Amino acid sequence: MKTAIALRHVHFEDLGTLEPLLHRHEYKVNYHDLGTRELGPGELDRADLLIVLGAPIGAHDEGIYPFLEWELRLIQQRLEDFRPLLGICLGAQLMARVLGASVAPMERKEIGFSPITLTEAGQKSPLANIPLDAAVLHWHGDQFEIPKGIESLASTPLCPHQAFAPNDSALGLQFHLEADTLRIEPWLIGHAAELAQVGVDPRTLRVQAQEHGARLKLAAEAVFNAWIARVEPLSAS
Repeated sequence: MKTAIALRHVHFEDLGTLEPLLHRHEYKVNYHDLGTRELGPGELDRADLLIVLGAPIGAHDEGIYPFLEWELRLIQQRLEDFRPLLGICLGAQLMARVLGASVAPMERKEIGFSPITLTEAGQKSPLANIPLDAAVLHWHGDQFEIPKGIESLASTPLCPHQAFAPNDSALGLQFHLEADTLRIEPWLIGHAAELAQVGVDPRTLRVQAQEHGARLKLAAEAVFNAWIARVEPLSAS
């Protein structure tokens, strides 16, 4: 059986709707909670797919959270080896940083459900499976620049770069395509202080989750099915 390792920073920011999809693709899913221990080389070598999930910390916070240094080295090695890698939110920011691009705070945080706009390159990527009017979940205060020599795949009015693909086996997403809106409540509780700080009403997000959840799940399944079909032959080579 194939193995997917998900690096998780906070318990409720998990694989969401991506986890059952991975099971259908015959992946055994293992979570590794950051800050507990470092994975050994053998464990990582056995991972057919590595997924780096989101977190309410910054891509340059290794002075505060030392495990980020290990995480950055792991991402760099994975990219150099052209092995399947998916970065979501912080995961995508760490990928961008490893590739020499800047990651910095936005003028204001982007939190809530709204559509993305695909670039020409994005329209030729697995993201093309997202309907034009489908809303995805945004939850970030930092943004990444696109690494040199790589094309941006998507944008929003607040954030000019929402996705990029460093190579055929890697994908970085600033937004949360994987979010399971049936389990939005832990997000609202876990990020309560942040929501209060930026003036976002959790009741609004709860309503948005109910409104957009079913379509978001369908979009996520279409995108991730297409991406996994693209990277699996690379993993096996």
